Amino acid sequence: MARAMFDYTKAVLAKVSFDANLFCRELQKALKRLLPYEIEELKIWVNSLIKQNPDLNECLIYLKP
Repeated sequence: MARAMFDYTKAVLAKVSFDANLFCRELQKALKRLLPYEIEELKIWVNSLIKQNPDLNECLIYLKP
């Protein structure tokens, strides 16, 4: 079940990646829902997404420990 939430989170983030504010908001919600090891996976995924869409760079602040 937890993996389904992780996959759903990635799908939502990918769909809202056109708007940095919306992406940041959804990222904050995701960090509250996911398990610690999923958050680590999400960080890797978000970093690769940011390489494709540099406008999302401002959202990295939420991924810092």
